[in-house]
Amino acid sequence: MPITEILARNARLYGDEISLVEINPEITESKASWKDYELVETDPTMKYRREMTWREFDDKANRFANFLLDRGLREGHKVAILLMNCLEWLPIYFGILKTGAIAVPLNYRYTSDEIKYCLELAECDVLVFGPEFTERVDAIKDDMPNVKIKLFVGHGRPRFSESYYCLTACCSSVAPSIKLTDEQDAVIYFSSGTTGFPKAILHAHRSLMTAALAEADHHKQTREDNFLCIPPLYHTGAKMHWFGSLVSGSKAVLLRGVSPEGIIKTISQEQCTIVWLLVPWAQDILDAIERGDIQLEKYDLSQWRLMHIGAQPVPPSLIRRWKQIFPHHDYDTNYGLSESIGPGCVHLGIENIDKVGAIGKAGHGWQIKIVGEQGKPVEQDEVGELCVSGPGLMNCYYRNPEATKEVLIDGWLRTGDMARADEDGFVYLVDRKKDVIISGGENLYPVQIENFLRGHDAIKDVAVIGIPHKRLGETAAAIIELKPGYTCTEEEIVKFCEALPRYKRPRMIVFEEIPRNPTGKIEKPKLRKKYCGENLVQAQTEG
Repeated sequence: MPITEILARNARLYGDEISLVEINPEITESKASWKDYELVETDPTMKYRREMTWREFDDKANRFANFLLDRGLREGHKVAILLMNCLEWLPIYFGILKTGAIAVPLNYRYTSDEIKYCLELAECDVLVFGPEFTERVDAIKDDMPNVKIKLFVGHGRPRFSESYYCLTACCSSVAPSIKLTDEQDAVIYFSSGTTGFPKAILHAHRSLMTAALAEADHHKQTREDNFLCIPPLYHTGAKMHWFGSLVSGSKAVLLRGVSPEGIIKTISQEQCTIVWLLVPWAQDILDAIERGDIQLEKYDLSQWRLMHIGAQPVPPSLIRRWKQIFPHHDYDTNYGLSESIGPGCVHLGIENIDKVGAIGKAGHGWQIKIVGEQGKPVEQDEVGELCVSGPGLMNCYYRNPEATKEVLIDGWLRTGDMARADEDGFVYLVDRKKDVIISGGENLYPVQIENFLRGHDAIKDVAVIGIPHKRLGETAAAIIELKPGYTCTEEEIVKFCEALPRYKRPRMIVFEEIPRNPTGKIEKPKLRKKYCGENLVQAQTEG
């Protein structure tokens, strides 16, 4: 059953109840004329708040679906979403699904060139974007011929786009009579490989339902729960965790901003019961409490029952600190990839607090195994590559059969993560077979940074690796070999890297010769062993 049917059910059963709340402290007074925003009188520091019932949610999804159908969109067409978290995000996503078209969420950090590349790779017909992206879209507006419709969501519409609000307001709110099946293509998510270029990951409707059922099973949502969603909805992680609210017909809050005080204040004011955090945000909250910046007695947090963390390795020391301050909280973590429709293919379980440091066992509806070089399962405590199998696996890397064959083998996805299982079958990550760096939950791809650095006149060779970082898990370090006769300082490299997005900039610069093997490949294991030990992920989840 497609998840669009769950939305329609919620609209029938719980139509007048609140489905989503958006809290956006970033909206300025100059935008107070937006009719959809209302001032939160009770707290002037929490400036704007919007909410939407389940009926309104379904109506807006239907209106957008009917608009797309009126414009000729059908099964197989692709609609890209480039929005910050907002109340429009999910109705747009569901509206796309209701037409039989394919939703294509885009990373809000993408540069103009990356947006253009992804639109072309996914063969997108429509781009829906918000005001934060006007400048980036403007730079490529004449260089994306396949995109026939550019829809703007927000205030100050650029002339090259059409208004989402105006065009959908006059469309029917009746559900389109499109019959969907579990095997139809539904979404494309992007994940870069070690080449540094994004791959388009194609999933069917069955994957979305798999994620929804797994989330509902893992965290036992009820109609009384209220989920606080802070991470970006373009990523599988945030959206698939929200799917638990969809299944249970319960409320969720979308918060813009990650300040510790803003998070705690929102949990208190909105009476959130489930909160998903990234490691840096959890650390920031604990640090703010310990410094006295946050005084917990000022807030009503008694309803908060579950804190869970995903997207990166979790230090057990962090959870021990958390449980000291919030002893009544359940804790959970999970593991997943965009290729496995995000979090949940491996799941710790709230009852297994004694196994903190592990990512868990096979999640609801999933199977896992750890294999050696020949593809055969390894013994207990031996390290091998983690593989997962289940109904949430991607169909393929869109338009990339070679890459698909490398990772999908006999119904199993080879994750590229090295792991071991203990005597109880709990899986622990040890290291990454791929070169990907996970910094604060964001994937960094060394080849992208290396290619940029090679544009510096003084650089002969460069290798980028991940190094441990207390707050972010790991950050990028650049090992740089200079051309003969050239000199360069760390400050010059830092200045040069200002052209990179902030999160991609190396945090450590080292000048030395780059080791390569006889075939010319950079020997990154040697560099990782020298600068951060052999098993970076294991180091992050010990202690």
